[in-house]
Amino acid sequence: MKSIDQIISENLKYEIEHSGKTKKEIAEAIGVKQPTISQYLSGRIQPTLSTFAKLCDFLDCSSDDILNISNKK
Repeated sequence: MKSIDQIISENLKYEIEHSGKTKKEIAEAIGVKQPTISQYLSGRIQPTLSTFAKLCDFLDCSSDDILNISNKK
């Protein structure tokens, strides 16, 4: 079973790849350094909640898409 860190990094990688944006553009837009984006994608670190919100907004995706949350009961 995948850890939440693996799920987040994989889904974030997917959203970035399909956004057409570069890591540099994303980093500048959300106020982090470009290597930080690479660390998010590798799963070495996770974005803070405020940075995560900025990422979702900039990538025009839902936090549910990255966190892999569903409304199953």
